[in-house]
Parts: sequence; C-alpha cells; structure tokens
Amino acid sequence: MILYIAEKPSLGRAVAQALPKPYKNGDGFIELGNGDVVSWCIGHLLEQAEPEAYNPDYKKWNSNHLPIIPESWKLEVKSKTRKQFTTLKKLIKKADVLVNIGDPDREGQLLIDEVINYCGVSKSKIASTQRCLISDLNPSSIKKSLANLRNNTDFIPLATSALARARADWLYGLNMTRLCTVQGQKSGFSGVLSIGRVQTPLLGLVVKRDLEIENFVSKPFYELEISLTTEQGFTFKAKWKPSEACQPYMDEENRVLSRKLVENVASRVLNKTGAIANYSDELKKQAPPLPYNLSALQIDAAKLFGLSAKQVLDTCQNLYEKHKLITYPRSDNRYLPADHFKEANQVIAAITSVDGNLTSIANQADTQKKSKTWNDKKVDAHHAIIPTRKKSGATLSATESKVYNLIARQYLMQFLDHFNYRQIQIDSIVEGGLFISKRKEVVKEGWKIALLNSTKSKDSDKEDDNYAKSKMPTLKVGDSVTCTDALILDKNTTPPKRFNDASLLSAMTGISRYVTDPEIRKILRETDGIGTEATRAGIIELLFKRNFLARQGKEIRSTDIGKQLIQALPECVVTPDMTAQWESQLESISQRALRYDHFMTPMVQSLTSLIDEVSQVRFDGLAGKGTKSWTRKKPSTGKRRRRKASA
Repeated sequence: MILYIAEKPSLGRAVAQALPKPYKNGDGFIELGNGDVVSWCIGHLLEQAEPEAYNPDYKKWNSNHLPIIPESWKLEVKSKTRKQFTTLKKLIKKADVLVNIGDPDREGQLLIDEVINYCGVSKSKIASTQRCLISDLNPSSIKKSLANLRNNTDFIPLATSALARARADWLYGLNMTRLCTVQGQKSGFSGVLSIGRVQTPLLGLVVKRDLEIENFVSKPFYELEISLTTEQGFTFKAKWKPSEACQPYMDEENRVLSRKLVENVASRVLNKTGAIANYSDELKKQAPPLPYNLSALQIDAAKLFGLSAKQVLDTCQNLYEKHKLITYPRSDNRYLPADHFKEANQVIAAITSVDGNLTSIANQADTQKKSKTWNDKKVDAHHAIIPTRKKSGATLSATESKVYNLIARQYLMQFLDHFNYRQIQIDSIVEGGLFISKRKEVVKEGWKIALLNSTKSKDSDKEDDNYAKSKMPTLKVGDSVTCTDALILDKNTTPPKRFNDASLLSAMTGISRYVTDPEIRKILRETDGIGTEATRAGIIELLFKRNFLARQGKEIRSTDIGKQLIQALPECVVTPDMTAQWESQLESISQRALRYDHFMTPMVQSLTSLIDEVSQVRFDGLAGKGTKSWTRKKPSTGKRRRRKASA
C-alpha cells in the first residue's frame, strides 16, 4: 500500500481527486480505488517540547536557569491534533511506500519528515520514501506532479535547514524572551518582552527610523535650474552642477548652502549664449519584470491597494486552496520551469475567463515570445506565483480580484515587447558654468501597457522615472544655446519617510542595505533577506500584538514600549547583522555547503555569551508600563502555528 501524506486536509483531498477512484472517506484519510491511501497532517502535528519536559524546574521563568539548551531534543504530539497523529501513525506503520507531499519549501519538507521519523519506521522504508512537489491544486497539474516523484532523500538538506532554523529560533527566542521578561519585571514592567532573531531587528529598524525623524533638523539648500533654447527654437531645462571651487559652500552631499552663490551664477548666465559640450542619445530596452514571489506581490499590493502583508498572504491562500486559481503562494522564487512555457495559451485563456478586464492585454500577448523567467536552473522546490489553467468558477471577493489581477498582469508581461525609451543627456557650458539636462522619452510602451494606471503616475522612488511628453530633436556638440530663464529653487533637507507595509517588507527582503558589517552585506546581496516568505507577515503582525508597533494611517510607527526595549538592548540584538548571517548559513545548509553542527555549535556559544551580557541590562525606561496583570505564555520562538507564522 502506498501512503500519500499531505500537509493539510485540503491538499490531501485535492490529491485524492487525481488518483484512482472510487475512493472511500475514512476518519482522517481517504482510501483509493486501488487500495492506496491519502492522509494528511494538519499543519505541524508535532512541536518542540516545552522546557519543563527537560526539567520540571524550568516551568518557572527564572534567569538562573538560563541558558536552557537541550542535550537531546524532544518533540511532542500537539494535543489539538493528537487524533489525526494517531490515525497517521497507524497508516505509516501499515504502508509499504510513503510519499511526502508537504508544501514545496523547507518547512513543508520538515513537517512531513519529522512525523515519519517520530513514528519510528525502518531505515529501509525511510530510504524508499518518495517526494511529490505540488504547486498547482488543479487535477491535471497534480497528476503531472504524481508522475514525476523524486526520492525524498534528495531533500534531506532542505529538511536539515528547516530543523536548524526551528531549533535555533527555539533556543534564541525562548532564552532571550525569558531573560528580558524577568529583567523587565525587576524594572517594573508588566508584560512579556518577547525577543526573536527576526522580530527584534525588524523592530530595531522601525525604532531607528523613528528616532532619526524625531531628531531631524531641516537645513536649507539651493539649486539653479535654467531654460536653454537652441537656434531651432527648442527649449529644455538644465540644472547647474557646481564646480570644485564651490566646495566651501556645499555640504557633504554636495548641496549648495549659500543662496548668494546661486544668485550670482543665475545673474551671470541669464540671457547669455553658450554651447553644447557633450550630447548622448541612447536607445534603451527594458525587459519585463519577473513574475511575482510572495514578498514582491505583498509590496506591490501594499503600494497599490494599502493591503497588509497578512491580508495578501491570506488572500493568496484562498486563491490557491479554495479557488485553485494560482500556484503555490508562499514561494520565494520568481522563475518558471521551461516546460511551463507550452501551457501559456491555456493559462492566458484562463486569465481572460477569470478577469475580463485583462482581455485587451491578453490579446496583445505573443506566446512565441520567451522572457528570461523560463529558466530551469533558477527553479528548485517551487517557482514563481502565476495563474493556473483553471477558468472562472466561483465569484471572487474584491480583494481576491485585486490580487489575482496583479498576479495575472505580471504573467502577461512575459509575452509582451520590451519597453523601449531614449535616454538623453546634454551637457552645456554657459559663462564657464556646467549645466546638465537628463531626459527620457518613451519610444515603445511594450510590457508597460500591462501596468495598472495608478502605477504609471505614482509610487516611483526615482526622480528620473518621469518621461518627457515632447520629443527632443537631435542635437550635436557645438550647437549654440541661450539661457532664456534662470530659476533659483529654495529647498530644505527632509527626514527619511516612516515605514509602511510596503517599505517594511522591502526592508526585510533587501536587508543588506541595513547591515553594518561590509562582509556580511556583500554576502546578503544574493540572499532573500530576513525571515521567509511564509513568516514575514506573521512577524510583522506579532509586533503589533505585542504593542511594540502601531499604525497611524498608512504609517507604521514604534510605540514607547518598542522604543524603550530597543534602546536598552545590545546592538547585536537589535540590528539585522546576526539574523541576516543566519539566513545565509541556513541557505548554505540547504545547498549542502554547510553542516548542521557547523551552524548550531557557534550559535549556542554566542547565545551563552549574549545571555551573560543581557543579564546586566535594566529596562528602567519601561517602569510602570505594560499590562497590570499577565500570565506567562509560551514564547513565540519561530515555530509555525496553524501555518508558518513565526516570531
């Protein structure tokens, strides 16, 4: 008998639909027509044992017990799902062959593997276990996945990476949360001061930004913009670039601080004739952006619709499990397998069926055109989030329609032309001063016709993303130009913007920008940031629940409790360097480039030293704050609850 073990009931039922019928529903399993069985977990059936399982004294939170480091790790069956575990254990013992159908990521791999190992099956049965990677819940796609099973042992490094992360998060989160909570209580704080290797540096980013804004002092500076007219009568604007002689009047960012200097230059060049010293006119081509992974989708949905990371994740889960309209949503990958390319016509037909507003764009798609997204070398356990071949069936909610529309647009872009534009720079010399004009002109819209209208006019982070409406005639070096107007721009330095859902997610995925160590920063430019696609939304929400963060309109701000906590902790706890390095090492484990013990041993050593340091920290700034009464709850340590949310 073959036993197919899915991660959750909905996946199990979808798998059964693609296997031999007739089938019979059992209590926690489905018996197939050929005698094989499909069963499932309900998320994690097992969880890390509580500290008191190692020593009864650990039930009380006492800093003298720290660090708590198990010599031999224990798992416990979760009480809420014990019945399903018992059912699955009996089926595992009875089965001849096991098939792991966990979600196609490291957590999904471990979730099934840990149940199989906990049930004490033979080495030979473990060795013969198969792995099925499913990213599309429609029957035809599931059948295709079932026909391409792989040996489960190929994914041992992926499971090992997930195991290392779970145990390290348990050690760090549990020990640091207990220590800080006890220290906080001694200082007069009532409540839990939860610490996590991702949540705390993330809070640190927000606190640092808020403090920068609070302490910011605006300073005036000045720019000069002139209008230059050619002999043919074409007028364009150019900005003055101060020479080295002006350095005494400029700040460290080369902004001119003296208005008199700018006034002098303006009066000197007005109505004077100069010449073009340098002219460049290049045709640029821009390929379409890759299809979405979860973080990229969450960022765009936050910018366009004001949706939180959790709202996008929950919506995607519905589109995947309930409606079967998109592929596996918790993906960190933006590439697609080459064999998916031949399904393009069917996917596009499904898109127009689900969302008629995309018909005009779909009609312009050329399914012979192959973008760089189709790349087997870039695809491993999962691929980019794209629409499935399923056509319209159920009515979508407003939010589901918006998210599906975004995913579909990004897919359609892969079959549209490149965006073409002219990039022009004109350097002119007038009365010895250098004036630079930079200009972009659209030549061919290409894939940009698929952008939502709102994205064409706002949410740009770059000044030069604006394109000129008129076409500049071709100019050449030596052409005469006359300054017909000179405008002094009075400006003030502005503080950085506060975080919002989009920028906070962007910070998590592009964490190298905030890492202080240059060597770590160099490594992290190639990684996916801190947290995982599955956990980022939960981490952000946890900070709100702990009252460390609060929303003010679209802005995300740190609370007084959040500020005081971060300001009291050592730098290594509140900056992303350590957790970013962890992510890099965990990725190395999954790629067989680093061993489990080579990660865990130094991690435990550094944790022990950190506990000694934090034991001296006082949280006097938190005195009198927090809830008046509280009970010590199990600290959130990075383990998944119902899905994959972590602290």
